[in-house]
This record gives sequence, structure tokens and C-alpha cells, in this order.
Amino acid sequence: MHSDDSFRRGPIVVALVLSIVLVVGVLVGAKLVYDKAAHQPVAMSDVGSPLGDSAQCQEFLEALPEHVLGHKRAQIADPAPAGAAAWQSDSTRRVTIRCGVDAPLQFTALSERIDAANAEWMEVGDATPGSTLRTWYSVDRFPIVAVTADAEALGDHANPLEELGGAVSTLESKETKPHPIPLTDLQVHAGEDHSATCRALLKSVPDSFGKDITYRKNTTVSLPDGSAVWTAAGFEPVVLRCGVEFPKSYKAGERLNQINSVPWFEDTTLRNGTTASTHYALDQKATVAVNLPHEAGNAALVAITEALESIR
Repeated sequence: MHSDDSFRRGPIVVALVLSIVLVVGVLVGAKLVYDKAAHQPVAMSDVGSPLGDSAQCQEFLEALPEHVLGHKRAQIADPAPAGAAAWQSDSTRRVTIRCGVDAPLQFTALSERIDAANAEWMEVGDATPGSTLRTWYSVDRFPIVAVTADAEALGDHANPLEELGGAVSTLESKETKPHPIPLTDLQVHAGEDHSATCRALLKSVPDSFGKDITYRKNTTVSLPDGSAVWTAAGFEPVVLRCGVEFPKSYKAGERLNQINSVPWFEDTTLRNGTTASTHYALDQKATVAVNLPHEAGNAALVAITEALESIR
């Protein structure tokens, strides 16, 4: 009877050993794949870093730490853009940096700043649906540095900046000149005085709008008369101007976007580095222009349309 039990246990033991060996093999194989991915050179496109090959950026790159957020310094795949560096743990957890870039068009007097790593930074979020990529630009150091990471690379950290302080301190302290706030260059209508209409509109617009990204009215900066602005951290502002000249780009037969009773004309002349376009409300007592970034969606236009309808 004991011999029968031993006979029956034999295949079970063999199967158990094979299972353990298989699991170990899978784990070892996975680790090898993980390690290989972690040591692969990082491909970075050349997006334009005018000062990337400057002596200041070279000194900055040499002072960068070996690890950022636990990710190890990685090689940059050829052709490596000037002024670039990266850290990665695998193909999906990665932090990249570029030195010598231009200030983004999103950087205006409206931009929120954070103090970190011996500098002031402004954050720009990626407007692509589903993307968690964010880039932080140093705005009081020269040359300008841009640091990019997504939610997976950040983990529990708010940003990837703190460990960069030593390298950032090698750069010159110099304030970056903000770009103009959108629509501030539009000409005021030279004919009839629309100030009363515009005051009524500004009293009627909401303090906030949006769900996934909530925009809130910002009253901290000086704006032209008849203006309102809403901001959301890391994204381009929504700007309204009332009483401006009718758009020269509008031609009869242009495609319009009808929201409730208000037809809107979109000037699709986009600038590099921004997703915003300018929308004009037609058939109103005063011409109303709205700078509308992609991420704001239709929530802004719907809210402003309702305000326009309320003052008729």
C-alpha cells in the first residue's frame, strides 16, 4: 500500500517541480525583458532647442543626477537632440529634459508658477484626450529648461523637479518675458459705443465652467476694458473680449457653429505651440471674441452663449 502511495505521489511531485521551474523561468524571463527595456536608449525627437548646444546647457547636463524619482539616467538614441537627457525604469516610466528651449506660448502673465529646485516653473498639460503628460518650464532661469513626465513616471510625486536643484543652480537667474495674453492685440470697435452692452455681458458670464477640466475666472491681472479670463492650472486660458472689430477673416458663406440662438464663426488660424482658436459671436449688439483652447471644449462657448442670450 505504501508503494502504491509513493507511485501515485511521484507524478504529482514531478508536476509540482515543473510548475515551480516554469514560474521561476517566467519571472527570470520577465526580469530580463524589464532590464533590457530599462537599458534601451531613449528616442527623443528634435523639437527645437535653440540653445541646446550652448556651454550653459552642457554644464547643466553634466550636473544632472544619476536618478530622478528612482528612474536611472538613460542614454539618448542617435541622432540625439542637443540639450536632451532622460531617465527611465522601463519603456512606460520615463522622465525627459530639454535645455535651451523657447518659452511656450502658454506662458503669459496669467500663468501659475511653482517654486521648486531653485527655480520658478510653469506647468503645461498635454491636451490630447487620455494623455497624462505634463511639462514644467523654468521661467526664471536661462537657458530655459523643460522637464516632461506622465502620471506613471511620477507615481506619488507632484512633479519631477526636486532632485534637479543642483543642476538648475548652474543656470543664470533671469526672468523670461511672458507672451501677450490672447486677444489683447484685437482692435476696439471704432464706431458705436458698446461699453454698456459689454458691462452687462461681463456681469452675466459664469465664474467657472467645465467638468473634466474646471476653468475659473481670474481677476488677478489687468485686462483691456470689456475682457474676462478663465484659467485652469497647466492649460491655456479662455479669454473673452467684447466690443472688438468684426473679424476680417470672415467671408460670406463661412461655416458657422450654431449654439442655441447664437451663430459662432471660428477663425481657424492656429499658431505653433497652441491648440487655441478664436471664435466670434455673430449678430450681436457688440462683436464678442473668445480665445478657446481645445481642452476647454464647448463648455466655454455654451456658458458665454447663455450669457449673451440673457442680456438681449
